[in-house]
Amino acid sequence: MKSRKKIRREARQLLRLCRPDGSLDESRVRRVINGILESRQRGRLALANEFEREVRLDQLKHIADVKSAVPLSPELQANLRNNLVQRYGPSITTTFTQDPELIGGMRVRIGDDVYDGSIKARLAALAQRF
Repeated sequence: MKSRKKIRREARQLLRLCRPDGSLDESRVRRVINGILESRQRGRLALANEFEREVRLDQLKHIADVKSAVPLSPELQANLRNNLVQRYGPSITTTFTQDPELIGGMRVRIGDDVYDGSIKARLAALAQRF
């Protein structure tokens, strides 16, 4: 049986093969998954699961979820979108939603990166200090 570390390494290598020009090719991902599942290799289900996890994490790195307490003006949205493209590359997709629970400010989440400038987060940090 393959070790977890070796399975993760193989899944990352397969993911790299699915990005011929820097962006993820869905048809290659499907072919890789089918190839893994059709093989008689031991640990193929673990490899398929790990590959699926890597693909999901890669997709999340290219989606920016912006939440704000009030609707953002089109100029502010465009400015924020341009800043995110400069920082994360042109393949980023930005979604803007309104969340009144934030009280004020905004929260941006891109994959594992979270930028929280909301009043709700500041109040929670203040409450934790006391």
